[in-house]
Amino acid sequence: MAILIEGRNCWRIARAGRVAFLVDGADYFASFAAAASRAQHSILAAGWDMDSRTRLYRDDRPRDLSVELGSFLEAAVSRRRGLEAYLLNWDFNMIFAFQREAFPVIKWDLITHRRLHFHLDENHPVLGSHHQKIVAIDDAIAFVGGLDLTESRWDTPEHRVPDPRRVNAGGESYPPFHDAMMAVDGEAAAALGDLFRERWRRATGKRLRCPVRLEGDPWPPDLVPNLENARVGIARTAPAMGGNPEVREVETLFLDSIAAVRRFLYIENQYLTSHSIGTAIAARLQEEEGPEIVIVLPRLCSGIFEETTMGVLRSRLLRRLRAADRFGKLAVYCPVPDGDPDGSVNVHAKVMIVDDALVRIGSANLTNRSMGLDTECDLAVESGGDARIESAIAAFRSRLLGEHLGLNPGKVAEVLAARGSLMRTIEALRGPGRTLVPLTGDVPEWQDRLLPDTALIDFENPVAPEEVLREILPEFRESMRPGLVRGAVLLLTVFAMGAAWVWTPLREWIDLNTVTRAAVSIKAMPAAPLLAIGAYVAGGLVVFPVSLLILATVFAFGPVAGFAYSLLGSFLSGVVTFGIGKALGRRAVRRIAGRRLLRLGRLLRRRGLIAMVTVRLVPVAPFTVVNVAAGALNVRFLDFALGTLLGMVPGIFAIAVFGERLENAIRSPGVGNFAVLGVLVALIVLASGWIRRRLGREEQPPGASGGGERPHGD
Repeated sequence: MAILIEGRNCWRIARAGRVAFLVDGADYFASFAAAASRAQHSILAAGWDMDSRTRLYRDDRPRDLSVELGSFLEAAVSRRRGLEAYLLNWDFNMIFAFQREAFPVIKWDLITHRRLHFHLDENHPVLGSHHQKIVAIDDAIAFVGGLDLTESRWDTPEHRVPDPRRVNAGGESYPPFHDAMMAVDGEAAAALGDLFRERWRRATGKRLRCPVRLEGDPWPPDLVPNLENARVGIARTAPAMGGNPEVREVETLFLDSIAAVRRFLYIENQYLTSHSIGTAIAARLQEEEGPEIVIVLPRLCSGIFEETTMGVLRSRLLRRLRAADRFGKLAVYCPVPDGDPDGSVNVHAKVMIVDDALVRIGSANLTNRSMGLDTECDLAVESGGDARIESAIAAFRSRLLGEHLGLNPGKVAEVLAARGSLMRTIEALRGPGRTLVPLTGDVPEWQDRLLPDTALIDFENPVAPEEVLREILPEFRESMRPGLVRGAVLLLTVFAMGAAWVWTPLREWIDLNTVTRAAVSIKAMPAAPLLAIGAYVAGGLVVFPVSLLILATVFAFGPVAGFAYSLLGSFLSGVVTFGIGKALGRRAVRRIAGRRLLRLGRLLRRRGLIAMVTVRLVPVAPFTVVNVAAGALNVRFLDFALGTLLGMVPGIFAIAVFGERLENAIRSPGVGNFAVLGVLVALIVLASGWIRRRLGREEQPPGASGGGERPHGD
């Protein structure tokens, strides 16, 4: 029975004369550059991120075009009359764009060729993203998969440690990175061109022309097809928005594929948190004659914030799957590079292989949001009993396992044929060096208990802020009046934007080097002071860490200008978010604030200027939270303004004066540099203890010696 069904689990099934499986960034970037250099009519690219500084090649060979993406595309359209390039990048908000590549619209659109068009696509629900990675060239060749044309993606299948070529535009190294793409031509490439053009129309309101019949072939000469004359299914995710219906082909194809597998299900993915996928896999594991299921994941999620959110959700789902694995048919691994047994290869690929019957490569993660909230696009090829396609699918699986195990794919195929078990094959071939190691995915129990329900972390559908509010605060359902609801929803939205820095792909950009590079990039602009100060105001609105902005500003602009911009920017950001709190009102904040925030508000009102200076000197809550609380809980504006200025001066002054030593301590750890940080940390710890004791005493009624809180009527 066929798995791919047009109109059910795929948008279109289109013929491709050639299909190639591209593994890792070096392979894809080189193939993209070779195809784009042959383009005659159009280069269409949609992505989660695009960076003009991305280097497509990492060797010193002379080439006709630049190796950096922006210059490469500009030269490509300049030298061929009539060629147009359209780039569609996900847009979150102004501060998001600033944190990626500073002012990408300026870099891509205003200072480049008039036939190179760049647009930030904001046509998505709140907290959603455009996650599709699609490139279509002349409607004659197209690429789809997990790789964006951006920084920190390039790597080779060897995943060497160290590898001096694996660095970003700032010269900083990054860990080994594994991903996959699929290249197709013919009707399949033209269909992907149609998909891009519809995305562009929805984002800009403008229609793009389809290519006319062209001479030549943009397929790279060095790209050897893995398949010829195959039918390719195109599966999408798209949330309901703007009158357009919801599309869940990605999820349906996952579920149909899991139900269809008979012997081996092989999965590579960045995440594993989806409710529906977990349920489907658990059901197959409970079958006595069910299939073997091998899942390859990264050892850790990216960064501490993601590890404490998506990592916890992954741990819960893995426990659920292991509980369902009655017959020992589940194996979960993570790849480790040669020379670093405690390290990990960052698995970013989104691959599923069903027996020798179907191969799927795309952008969709095994998360709830990839099933219904974000836009996604996957390609799938089904064998339909064709022996040559079955052979190609099996060879691709052996190629992936050979890469992870540090072996020739032929050796993997040989052992699999002898043992008849995918799990036993991997166990027989695992060894020292580059290999696969079992992954438990366990997290500490206390960490598990801290995280709320999955729905609040990994959204599956577009959710209005008031619905989230009712989910986490049941008492609001009956008691809130319309005005109070609006205020609380607005406040929740502000905090949700801040949470996006933790729970969405934005987390990758909370990095001192990234922020400093962005500040340096605007330093030479005539409007640099206004832009720097404006970043603080925008950062306050999305609860971006103000301390990170201060450090980056001082590092980029120097002690004098950095001090001035940081102080003025922090002050203006405080005033704006204070005004938001004032507009929301006390009742809305009381409803959704915790005891600590209410306690802080009472202290600020009672002790006025002194308390305001104190909480600026020793932060007891995030900068924006203090500002909103102060405004909502009726702190006098004069106390707030003077306290903010007086309280921020010492910290910013210290960073400005000791900025060079502080930067050295952060970037080049050493005994002397650590001593500087040690002194600063010790002072902060002592001051924090003092302020906690002060806050505790403020909560006790006169004459009380301890115990519970005093009832209040705030």
